[in-house]
Amino acid sequence: MVRGELDLVIEWAASENWNPGLHDADAFWAADPSGFWIGLFDGQPVAAVSAVKYSRDYGFMGLYIVRPDLRGCGHGLAIAQQAMAYLEGCNIGLDGVVEQQENYRKSGFVVAHRNVRYVLNAPAFASSEPDDRLVPLSGLPFEDVARYDRQFFPADRSAFLRKWIAQLGATAIGFCEEARLLGYGVLRPCRSGFKIGPMFAETPEIAASLLTRLIASARPGEQVFLDVPECNPRAVDLALRFGMDATFETAQMYTHGAPDIGMDKTYGITTFELG
Repeated sequence: MVRGELDLVIEWAASENWNPGLHDADAFWAADPSGFWIGLFDGQPVAAVSAVKYSRDYGFMGLYIVRPDLRGCGHGLAIAQQAMAYLEGCNIGLDGVVEQQENYRKSGFVVAHRNVRYVLNAPAFASSEPDDRLVPLSGLPFEDVARYDRQFFPADRSAFLRKWIAQLGATAIGFCEEARLLGYGVLRPCRSGFKIGPMFAETPEIAASLLTRLIASARPGEQVFLDVPECNPRAVDLALRFGMDATFETAQMYTHGAPDIGMDKTYGITTFELG
């Protein structure tokens, strides 16, 4: 793809009710501008996939979509094979919707855990107690944020992270104590409502403080979504404690097994409206 074609595909995703973030594309494009593919038929775009390569060893596939009027013709398989070839040699991850998981298994992907999307309506009078340990990420050295993030992702993603935490309309908050970053979370605007992700924390109490502040940053009455890895029961408990309802599930799948990252401290994941 060229950058303008990605905007077209984001519109496709929106028409499928995937609810992409308003500025997600810029961050993922910054991570790997070569990792986006579009399929043409008779010179017209018909299929797309992202295959973002974060390192020599790790890549992630998503944004896998075929135009509705041309599904079942092999265009999806063709472009998926292109993405797999681009990520050859990597442990490839994806977030698979239920109806596609068997197809992904046939392509060599194995389920690591479920991700469950939770939602609530932001309260009209949301507030959080003042806490000087909660600080804007923009006020912290970026190197500290990237170093903390590295515990929870299989590769360095600094190029992505710079864009992600600074995107227009986002709230990016860190929890600091004694000059140490002990958690952070990002809330961003989407086509409908807001999504929180990622959100990492050393303890459930820190996660609760971050979640409270992030929800308070959303527009009252708007939906707030949080994609929770089910393999972290404390994250599930937190979502339920906040009165969030489960609405959707996917499976985190990998070709070479689940990476050794801090899932026990992961309370919300980042999604690029994956297929």
